[in-house]
Amino acid sequence: MVCLDELGPEGAKSFRGTVWVPAGKEESRGARAKQEVDDGRRGKGYIFGAFCPASGEAFTAPYSSRSAVNWANFLEQVEAWLPERAQRVYAIVDNLSAHRATDVLLFSWAHPRWEFVFQPTYAAYLNLIEPWWKVLRSLALKGRRFESWEEIEAAVAAATAYWNQHRHPFVWGRRRRHQPRRKPGLARVPITA
Repeated sequence: MVCLDELGPEGAKSFRGTVWVPAGKEESRGARAKQEVDDGRRGKGYIFGAFCPASGEAFTAPYSSRSAVNWANFLEQVEAWLPERAQRVYAIVDNLSAHRATDVLLFSWAHPRWEFVFQPTYAAYLNLIEPWWKVLRSLALKGRRFESWEEIEAAVAAATAYWNQHRHPFVWGRRRRHQPRRKPGLARVPITA
């Protein structure tokens, strides 16, 4: 199973992050972290991504626009990226018109091992690449200022390489937190004053 989607549009701008404000001086004590206003008009584009939840492996590619031609080109890159031993590829995608274009239909005829599964409208949570986009944004974009689209491309490529070096299987659902076991027996009597 491969989850496919696009992140964007992303622009070359300042991305919010956590900034530590030292509390050494009285005037800085209690002061809020401030960030310069940034309109982000220095270039924009889209990041297309493929994600295999079972292995945690990811693949990203930058594009200047979100078109059917770029999507078909991205599918060709994903086909080359996927191992040949995978006999069947289930691609989970949303209902964007570029994902259902003639170029994509021609791609699926040329590659019979691919089967596209379209998620329902307004159900982005069913695609496991959506929580991975959050991880990628925190690795690549959070708290940084970019002067050009090429800097964003480099940051996303570095974050994807870092993720693939430290990947782990992705599990759908909330993280289970450890809760101590309750001791068997009677409930405690409330303390009265």
